[in-house]
Amino acid sequence: MTGAASRPDPWKRGPVLVALALLLGLTMLFHAHIPNRIWNLGSLVETALPWLGVFVPVLLALALWRRSASAVVALLLPAVVWTSLFGGLLGDRSRPGGDLVVAGHNVGAGNTDPAGTARDLVSSGADVLGLMELDQEDVGTYEKELAEAYPHHAVLGTVGLWSRLPLSDTRAVDTAMDAGPLGDSKPADVKLAYNRGLRTTVATEHGPLAVYVAHLGSVRVNPRAGFWTDSRDRNAQALAEVLAAEKNERVVLLGDMNGTTDDRALDGITSQMRSAQEEAGDGLGFSWPARFPVVRIDQILVRGVEPRSSWVLPSTGSDHRPVAAEISW
Repeated sequence: MTGAASRPDPWKRGPVLVALALLLGLTMLFHAHIPNRIWNLGSLVETALPWLGVFVPVLLALALWRRSASAVVALLLPAVVWTSLFGGLLGDRSRPGGDLVVAGHNVGAGNTDPAGTARDLVSSGADVLGLMELDQEDVGTYEKELAEAYPHHAVLGTVGLWSRLPLSDTRAVDTAMDAGPLGDSKPADVKLAYNRGLRTTVATEHGPLAVYVAHLGSVRVNPRAGFWTDSRDRNAQALAEVLAAEKNERVVLLGDMNGTTDDRALDGITSQMRSAQEEAGDGLGFSWPARFPVVRIDQILVRGVEPRSSWVLPSTGSDHRPVAAEISW
């Protein structure tokens, strides 16, 4: 009797587990309020936001082991918050009736098999194909391998677009990339060599479609600087301004954004564009790294058209996986 009486009440057991469960739930619930002033912590949390749900079953197992009723109840908060944020993305949201298939792929500057990557992309059945991180030595290979399927194409710097349909009004998009100290005093051909954004018009049977291809700056996790995103954030702001000035009502953005749609750094873009994957995908649609994708940083964003389906294509020779979507008018 003495031993049983000395045991803590189930509602009083596991106070640390209760605190961790509440902290987890509040972190997910108020992620937009986590400041970026220190190590860019807010953006880092938002990049890994879906994975915070992994801690729910871990804490649940510990709570059951400790027989802590209070911890089990506290875990309702993160479970409900995660479900409200991502539960709707777990099923298949695709619908029939698409008119055009678009695809985007960071082909990887270190890709050792660009010809094979090009053939894989042809087999995807995409009508419009945006490529990023094109190594200048490999451009000729992509042009050769894609020529038959895509008679129309444009390459500006390290980005390109291939299309089954005619293109017009193709121009570079200045997203203030930091590939080097490229001030206005640099010659135009030097600046173009580092260009990582383009805009073109695709002539469809439903009317003109403005298509953007963009590759935003890289991000790094550094023990001293935390989550370094300065270049990416500046690029995102510049691209948001360009998109806001776009006069065509129908717009598609194919890009390696080096960020998820939950990351506040992309708010200027995502506030005016919709994610094809979130509206019409199947699951969370992770695209990077290719061998075991854990995050969706390759995006297809739309405005003025309806995404009908969205999917991630099999690995190529790149460290990213291609992403595709079918859209309709």
